[in-house]
Amino acid sequence: MTRLAPLVIAIALAASSGFLVAQAVTGQSQPTTTVTIDIPTGTGPQGPAGPAGQQGDPGPAGPPGSPGAESCPAGYVFGAVIFNTPQGHQQIATCLKS
Repeated sequence: MTRLAPLVIAIALAASSGFLVAQAVTGQSQPTTTVTIDIPTGTGPQGPAGPAGQQGDPGPAGPPGSPGAESCPAGYVFGAVIFNTPQGHQQIATCLKS
């Protein structure tokens, strides 16, 4: 879990910037649910990095998606995910499985 904390934080920051752009463009819809994830302080040193893997071939283009940040597919709801970390709190808006 300790090795994953920086990755989770980086993903949260990247996703929150996307959320801010979406809000600036659309300015609509509030999350209908909230999920909170508590990330504790690590207790041991981080291990060495593993070797790099082979680069794969690019995949085919996917179908166009629905417009808008809050357009969730069937079975999902628009919600907020809050990451509580020792360095502070981050929140992202995303589709959550209902």
